[in-house]
Amino acid sequence: MTNKYDFMNEEEMKYVQACLEFAVQLGQIADGSLEAAERRRILENEKRKELLEKGITVYGLSNFSVPAYIQYELTRFRLDFVSEKPLIKRSYNYSTITSKDMVSFWNGHRELFTRYQGDSFSYDEVATVIKKRIREKEYEQEIQNILRKQH
Repeated sequence: MTNKYDFMNEEEMKYVQACLEFAVQLGQIADGSLEAAERRRILENEKRKELLEKGITVYGLSNFSVPAYIQYELTRFRLDFVSEKPLIKRSYNYSTITSKDMVSFWNGHRELFTRYQGDSFSYDEVATVIKKRIREKEYEQEIQNILRKQH
């Protein structure tokens, strides 16, 4: 019998488990085990099936495979963190992002802020994106901290 998590190597599995652990710390989920993620996947699939049967539009997949659901959850956790959701603010103290931090990020990553024709967006046009990119780095640092503690 194959393991439903065979699609991940050991390093990827550790990363997923660190993300689940951080989601528990932030109050996004109550149980960070893979078994609990599987229960959430089954419930999500049932919910989507019921909506479709009622003729209600479902955006995204109508039925999640195990790999797709893991990716869906990890993406949702990251987006909630980056968006500074009130739930997360209750249990996590975000680092302060100064104007200097934002300008420094913008100057150091200009290639991220160009249009198709090659001209650059102005700082004001991308300030919100810059803040979110800095928050993504903060999220990733927290995950790496958890991984370091696991060793």
